[in-house]
Amino acid sequence: MKIGVIGASGYSGGELLRLLIGHPHFEIEYIAAGTQAGSLITQVHPQLTALAGRNFEGTEISRMNECDLLFFALPHGESAKYITQIDPTIKVVDLGADFRLESAQAWQKYYGGEHAGSWVYGLPEIPGQREKIEAATRVANPGCYATSIALAAAPALQAGVIDGGDIVVVAASGTTGAGRKAATNLLASEIMGSLTSYKFGGVHQHTPEIEQTLQLLSTEDVKISFTPILAPMPRGILATVTAKLKSKVDTNFVHELYESFYSNEQFVSVLAQSQLPKTSAVIGSNGVQIQVAVDEHTDRLIVSAVLDNLGKGAASQAIQNANLISGFPENTGLTVNGIGS
Repeated sequence: MKIGVIGASGYSGGELLRLLIGHPHFEIEYIAAGTQAGSLITQVHPQLTALAGRNFEGTEISRMNECDLLFFALPHGESAKYITQIDPTIKVVDLGADFRLESAQAWQKYYGGEHAGSWVYGLPEIPGQREKIEAATRVANPGCYATSIALAAAPALQAGVIDGGDIVVVAASGTTGAGRKAATNLLASEIMGSLTSYKFGGVHQHTPEIEQTLQLLSTEDVKISFTPILAPMPRGILATVTAKLKSKVDTNFVHELYESFYSNEQFVSVLAQSQLPKTSAVIGSNGVQIQVAVDEHTDRLIVSAVLDNLGKGAASQAIQNANLISGFPENTGLTVNGIGS
């Protein structure tokens, strides 16, 4: 299949290219980067030596329509500008937020501007979604925070052991989650040796996306209180999710519940109770690691989850979705094994 990557000069775009180079069924036909058009790809992504000598192309509809499958890795609000001009037979995975939200009101509140509509949401591990993705030609790839938090809360919420209206999340992300744009708060001198909260007070744009996803598993209203943290590392997310328990259960019960829920999911690992997730274990992979515990003092469930924000939080999950809509095994070209430390 001929593949196009639009927005290839960003961090997610570079990770997409790295993974596509090794994919047995995807051939990179078109690599577009509007601001970097004409530049050598290896000037921006020096790790991609397999693409030495190739240049970024301009963003052109005619070139998009020469492809069988397109990945959009553009800033939020940008991909919708092109979609109506693309041949409807071409498969598309959008890594941006443009088509994630079903509610126009939520879009306007958290993103602003006109709501472009919604596509099938590409989180295969949520019950019922894999079948929808396989039948789709256009998929909205989930946000990085949203993936980690939804996967952390889903088993307990579906089983009815937690109060869906009282889910509290504190999650830390590496700086690549903010994109490649220059910003003072992302300078090494600003972030090294320091942690800081941002989008404080429940205003992060992934909040409605998480609630929308988890609402599929619950008959009660789902509410998320979410505080993100910028961590002094390039990539990775550690999400801590807590929720009020509805009944007396212990850690063993919840651990078995999570193991059962994810028993057939190759990219989600529920760790042995003696282990805790760490971001370095999943960097470079499509893997998610989860640990659970019951805080008997406060009767709350605690879930710790890690993933690579450029992997399962973006590029590798996009390829997982592309495999599904193209009829290939969803693990093609992907690994659950991280780099480690």
